[in-house]
Amino acid sequence: MLKKVLIITGIVVVALVLFFNWFKKDTKKHSPAASVQFKDKDLEININYCRPFAKGRIIFGDEEAGALQPYGKYWRLGANEATTFEVNKNIVFNDKELAPGKYAMYAYPNRDKWTVCINKEWDRWGAQEADMEQDVLRTEVSAVNNANFEEQFEIIFSPIDSSGIFHLLFHWDKTEVDVPLKSK
Repeated sequence: MLKKVLIITGIVVVALVLFFNWFKKDTKKHSPAASVQFKDKDLEININYCRPFAKGRIIFGDEEAGALQPYGKYWRLGANEATTFEVNKNIVFNDKELAPGKYAMYAYPNRDKWTVCINKEWDRWGAQEADMEQDVLRTEVSAVNNANFEEQFEIIFSPIDSSGIFHLLFHWDKTEVDVPLKSK
């Protein structure tokens, strides 16, 4: 009897693992994986995220209006698994110092300001809110809501300027958010 229970349990576990792997792969058809890198001298930053499409939906806005990403609510800055931010040396992330490491990056969008957060728990899947106790920094940045329309969410870096500042940009729909960065 114990042997049958173990066999059935093993089959169920294998089936669940196969289903979860298929599900993860299938969702990336709708929000494909992407990565963006920034390199300057000995500084390297890598961001991995998934890029959802607008598909005619209200993206950022009030929950009552049916916004996909309601103001003031947690957003993983993409889709599927957590967006990761990996840096190989100290940087200033807007107004806060960030040590080298691999992190999850998420945000709380609002109409004119976003709170962008960096969190130690980078290996996460799904839309559940991050454990704020694991945040290594939280910072507020301005949001612009009259940018050119962007169908698919994108994260890009601007080139470094003469003062050593470069920018991390989030752009989706008509919203653009700019996070100034600087090598420490």
